[in-house]
Amino acid sequence: MADKIRPGNSSSGARVPERHLRVVVLYWIITVAIVLLLNMPGFRDYVGSDNDDTMRLVQVRDLLAGQSWFDLNQYRLGLEGGTLMHWSRLVDLPIALLIAFFSLFLPALQAEAFALALWPLLLSLPLMACMAIAALRLDDRIAMHVSLMLTAVFIITGSRFLPGSIDHHNLQAVIVAAIVAGLLDTRWRIGSYATVGVACAFAMAIGAETAPLIAVVCAIIACLWALRGARFNAAVRAFSLALLVSLTLLFVATIPPSQYGLVTCDSLSVGYYAILATGAAGLFVASFLPTGLGFIGRWLALAVIGVLVAGSAVVVAPQCLQNPLNDLDPLLHEFWLSGVVEARSLWQQLQEEVATVGGFYAAGAFAVAVCVFRIMDRDRVSQHAILLAMLCISLLVAVIQVRGSFFSNLLAIIPLSSLIGQLRQKNNDEPENLGAGLLFALSALLAVPSVWALGGVLFVEGTAGVSTRLKEMFVSTPPSTGGAACATSAAFAALANQPAGTVSAPSDLGADILRYTHHRVLTGPYHRNQAGMLTELHIGLSTPKEAAAFLRGGDVSLLVFCPEGQTERIAMSKPDGLYAALGAGTVPPYLVPVPFDGPSAMRLFRVVLP
Repeated sequence: MADKIRPGNSSSGARVPERHLRVVVLYWIITVAIVLLLNMPGFRDYVGSDNDDTMRLVQVRDLLAGQSWFDLNQYRLGLEGGTLMHWSRLVDLPIALLIAFFSLFLPALQAEAFALALWPLLLSLPLMACMAIAALRLDDRIAMHVSLMLTAVFIITGSRFLPGSIDHHNLQAVIVAAIVAGLLDTRWRIGSYATVGVACAFAMAIGAETAPLIAVVCAIIACLWALRGARFNAAVRAFSLALLVSLTLLFVATIPPSQYGLVTCDSLSVGYYAILATGAAGLFVASFLPTGLGFIGRWLALAVIGVLVAGSAVVVAPQCLQNPLNDLDPLLHEFWLSGVVEARSLWQQLQEEVATVGGFYAAGAFAVAVCVFRIMDRDRVSQHAILLAMLCISLLVAVIQVRGSFFSNLLAIIPLSSLIGQLRQKNNDEPENLGAGLLFALSALLAVPSVWALGGVLFVEGTAGVSTRLKEMFVSTPPSTGGAACATSAAFAALANQPAGTVSAPSDLGADILRYTHHRVLTGPYHRNQAGMLTELHIGLSTPKEAAAFLRGGDVSLLVFCPEGQTERIAMSKPDGLYAALGAGTVPPYLVPVPFDGPSAMRLFRVVLP
């Protein structure tokens, strides 16, 4: 039975008319205006609120200062020799270019501020364009308008596209939106599927957290080829060749020759390259098999390709078949990872903050239900099956780590836009039907993750909790999660005035210390910095006498004590440890207080060891 096509459906994949592009730009301008109106009055800093935004700025500064394109070491983070970061220069480059451009006519800090404000706002335009195209290809212009409105809410109520948000998640969102827009082209045009291939390559080069989603995209295209046969040959060749060529170019462009043989599981390396290249090359070759092989022959070819891909994974990168965070030291799990919200599982989130669970999972689950219903109703089966597969893998990742909900909430917009558009049309056709109007309004509300989040907070914490969350959502705060009472300009100025040395501080303050001072810092909240983080933990957990040995071993010359967050947990865990002693006001003789003027709960000590 053929898929149902609704009247006016744009799923044919025809070129998006120019009038629709003008509509996208108009929505974007309105969205940016609302973002600025809600956030600019409360801005205290031009860098985003996430530690990763600050660390990205540090990395970009190093690039502009002359550090090699291929050198991703953060030499001021961790023990002697620094920490090799896993972030891609592909994100650093456009930000660095913007800063360099504004530096032509502005002072350095103002150039940074303009660049960091502009970058995420610029990215929101291609995001909205891709979401509009996806909605048009699934349904019609009404769904497109709904998609643009929901995407605007996604941008406004989230943090990834706000001024100063320069981590790579916003760029990844644009790439995922481009992928889904390409996959929904039911004309299977070469341009659409080549775009999907290039986007998949960039997604892997920018961040390995998209690997499960990219694997599902490859499986979707392989299954489409097996089901559609020769009619899909041109599309599968365009995808596989674009993926293979793009991935090869990005591998060469971002990885130094000395590391071609190094396997890393948190970034593009020979491991992921071998797996993806084997699959892409196999799929490209399979598309040239004789058409006489038929349906069974194509599935057998895919089975062979699957064995080759699995074999390359086992031979080249067997360590990447598990979560890279599984190898963390138990101390880091206890005192660091357990406090990282985006790394929590669904079960942990239910235990720690049940009120917010709906905001992470409900919209995606709603969209999954819609896709299943559409498929059962034979309504645009192939497109809804594609969306269902991408939503399910994103939700599965989110069950393991809630960060996956960022993509499931984004992808949910497409099928929910179609549903809301259909219900709106029904409401217009039957204005006397109050049930249709209520269903339309309810569906529109339930498609917004922040509605679920605020509803959960209202149920659990009452109106006071909702008020607090709204302030957090729309009023900017200083860029630190290490305790706002510690992270003040006066404290960082005092630290910067000290002679250059190595600082021991809570990991959540590490990125800010790198940004505001010239010091090296033992810790930052990054899993590749395990040695530095463990050294700082042992300093705080050890008795004052034992801590001296760890301070000496880490070549620490300055110690930052912030009596909140991670430090407080360490002190409570080890009442006879150094942090507990400092919290009680007992200072060992090898720590000399450094006084400074200005408000801050931070206490700064110079380490003087015999």
